[in-house]
Amino acid sequence: MKILKKIGFVLLVLIALFLIIPLFVQKDFIVSRTVSIKKAKTDVFDYARFLENQADYVVWLKKDPKATVEGNGVDGTVGYISSWESNREEIGVGEQEITGIKEGERIDFAFRYKEPQEMQSTAHMEFESAGEASTKVSWTFKSSMPYPWNIFNLFVDKDQAMGPDLEKGLNNMKEILESEIE
Repeated sequence: MKILKKIGFVLLVLIALFLIIPLFVQKDFIVSRTVSIKKAKTDVFDYARFLENQADYVVWLKKDPKATVEGNGVDGTVGYISSWESNREEIGVGEQEITGIKEGERIDFAFRYKEPQEMQSTAHMEFESAGEASTKVSWTFKSSMPYPWNIFNLFVDKDQAMGPDLEKGLNNMKEILESEIE
């Protein structure tokens, strides 16, 4: 009987810690990467604004060639939605919507993940001239982990988890755009 009480007490303490610690852990996170592309800003912006082009440079889409991707609306305009579905858990099911465009400067996106877990996040790409025929592109993701699941932010560095994929995607874009003949 004493053993059961001790086990019960330990479980109670663990549950309490799981509920108390997240109160002090940050929920929001931001991951950002930047690359310079030897191409005019208008060319880079005009390429990036079309979500269909992401199949060529976004790392996550390349992880499952069998994933289905469908578009709804006019690609490259506010309100266009690209949805995806994959049997691979790291890709899952979700959609991305263009929520804002500041012509030549910035594109805003909303992500709605449906599987393997429901979650929402935002992202944006910013474009800045970096001299003659060169453009600095910054790609930023913002999201949050709801309480009490934000406790996992103590154990998973989102920058280390997502950053390399953002960087690889930007480098893929750079390779594509710099290899195009003017």
